[in-house]
Amino acid sequence: MHRPAFTALLFAISATLAAAAPSNRPNVILMMADDMGMGDTSAFQDFTGNADEVQVDTPAMERLARMGVRFTDAHTPSSRCSPTRYGLLTGRYPWRNRLKYWVLFGSQGDPMIEPGRPTLATLFKDHGYGTGMVGKWHVGLRYSQSDGKPAAGWADADLTKPLHTTPLDHGFDYCRFTSRSHGTSGPDAGVKAGAKAGGKKKKGNRNNPTQSVGPGHIHGRTAVGATKEGKQLVADGPDAYVLTNLGSRHSDHAIEWLDEQVAAKKPFFLYYPSNSNHGPYTPDDAIGGKPVKGAARTKSGEPMDARHDYIYENDVALGRLLDYLDKTDDPRNPGQKLVANTLVIFTSDNGAEKNSDIASGPFRSHKGSCYEGGHRVPFIVAWKDGKIGNGDESTPGKTSGALIGLCDMFATFAEILDSPLPDLRAGEKGAEDSFNVLAAMRGQALENRPPLFFSDHKEMKEDNAVLAMRFDSPYLDGERTDEKIKIFFNANLVRTGRAIPFEVYDLANDQWEKKNLIDDPKFAKRLKGFCKWAEEERNAGGHRYVEGASVQHLVSGKRVTFDWRKHDEKASDLAHRFAGKSATELSVEGKLLSERFGTEEITMTIKGVRAGEPLKDATFAPNERGLGLSSGEFNQVDDGEALLISFDRDVLVESAAIVAGNGLCGGFYQVGDHAPLAIYCVDADNDAKDQHGILSDIGVLKKGQTLRLDSSPHYGVEPPGQWRLGALTVQTLTSLQTF
Repeated sequence: MHRPAFTALLFAISATLAAAAPSNRPNVILMMADDMGMGDTSAFQDFTGNADEVQVDTPAMERLARMGVRFTDAHTPSSRCSPTRYGLLTGRYPWRNRLKYWVLFGSQGDPMIEPGRPTLATLFKDHGYGTGMVGKWHVGLRYSQSDGKPAAGWADADLTKPLHTTPLDHGFDYCRFTSRSHGTSGPDAGVKAGAKAGGKKKKGNRNNPTQSVGPGHIHGRTAVGATKEGKQLVADGPDAYVLTNLGSRHSDHAIEWLDEQVAAKKPFFLYYPSNSNHGPYTPDDAIGGKPVKGAARTKSGEPMDARHDYIYENDVALGRLLDYLDKTDDPRNPGQKLVANTLVIFTSDNGAEKNSDIASGPFRSHKGSCYEGGHRVPFIVAWKDGKIGNGDESTPGKTSGALIGLCDMFATFAEILDSPLPDLRAGEKGAEDSFNVLAAMRGQALENRPPLFFSDHKEMKEDNAVLAMRFDSPYLDGERTDEKIKIFFNANLVRTGRAIPFEVYDLANDQWEKKNLIDDPKFAKRLKGFCKWAEEERNAGGHRYVEGASVQHLVSGKRVTFDWRKHDEKASDLAHRFAGKSATELSVEGKLLSERFGTEEITMTIKGVRAGEPLKDATFAPNERGLGLSSGEFNQVDDGEALLISFDRDVLVESAAIVAGNGLCGGFYQVGDHAPLAIYCVDADNDAKDQHGILSDIGVLKKGQTLRLDSSPHYGVEPPGQWRLGALTVQTLTSLQTF
């Protein structure tokens, strides 16, 4: 680093430290709507161009925008809810997890966030904050069986037992929530048999001992409506699951929890992902005494429908929070109200759920699409003491066109807290794709903004696991351009790490994404470089591993793939080196290839074990699908067997290709003593949708540390795996550290 740049960096850091001393660290409220498009708030009406006659009036959102800054180019990492929530909470793209597209499905939905992975809640909790969550979770949970063991799913769950995994396991010390979208989190006790909820007629009474809708309200680890009658929930009283009461219930819980934090004189982080306005549209009668149902109006004063009442419910809930901050004394800063030193964000988890130019604004498509209408969302932020806006409701507020994403919140909050991000070089995990955007919130330019990726594209009928990559001001003939480039890659990029583009747009001149430039000569000569960039970002495990972010050259570019599948001479040679050899331990060398650094040898060691004991009488058994073990029932890795893999230097494990073949996709993988994660395969899915692909983004494996690929059930209750290791790709690391 050049000394002037380093001096400037130290000065900037010193200024940040002064502004973020422990006593001045802000409270944070992050409210996220469900399925709200850019046009679903009057705070962006001048930007979307909606007429007064069709624009829903959201005065609280306008109020927040006048106090702070609204962003017109803010994005979710996915066009659907579960993956966006994962990306927001972890600072990591959701497709690096097992969920390649769609949402968590089923009444359980195995947790997407593994134990030990940092979240926004753990970040704040580690700095002495109270951490609370009310609203919709939908990042996965796990029930318990009657004997207290973790449940495999809904079928063996005992709702009267404390849940095994909830937000309490991810940094929150308080949570009152629905497990997923409100209509699928429990049978609606407010609807009798044959009646309608949100316009959909129900067939009989779904609240019975065998119901499979969901657990109803969850407080901490408790399904508060559980009875001893199977899965049946209480039908009456405060614990009854009534869809039209959720708005006030979540808002009341939020205010009650804030009161507790104020009394304790603690800084607080409140995560408030509301159920509204996801269908069915079930607006509450009122929140905090303010009418909601039937109260939505256009800017011209005309009544609106149930959908807009449900959008308006978000506005009323936000307004109640702002009123609370305005009226409540700040116990940590005598003489001022909470609002001055509370950072408030309002945003949405994806675009509008309906295909409407009014709801989405001047953008193509809507929820479930990688076109702009699927992931460009409202984003408003205010923090007076932190100089994000001036906190004055009587001013116009500020507008920023900076490119930001919800994954960026982790690094941004870490900057505010003067907290270093997890050290990836040392094998820590966390915030792999997060970028500090505090400067943009304060009206300054963002330097070295890495590209943003958006996933899940329903328009690609063959496979929705599409990635779109957005980056601004690329070079052309050595000069910066004004382009805002967006490239769409088919599912090969997510599933196999290979970039195959099929659409290119310049949003600077085509925000509707109508003119595909894929064959334009202007882009053809640069497309190969863009594809290589996309592959590097996708395969490195996070943008913080690659050049240009907060880590310089953490990965060296020296890469080797060990491939046991017999589809060419090279792979066949590796398979022959393993065939019939003792599974107790075998070491092989591979050549690290790099365009920049030439070739170098690396040694990999593999051991076969069962229950921690070496397989002394077993041999390695490769075939055209990959590496197996002779001791299993089918010469695969099965029957509780595991492969233990280590290297003679630090490496980044890019991917492992696990092949089920005629076996089963199951078991877990584990890096060192990190938490185990469920295995998925290149040829088998593990959810309601096809989630197959390489086991990617495994992370840093230190010299001598073990990567365990185990066929045993992840929690001891699921079916075991029967598979082969087809291939393993690693890169070496450089010696430079984060700064």
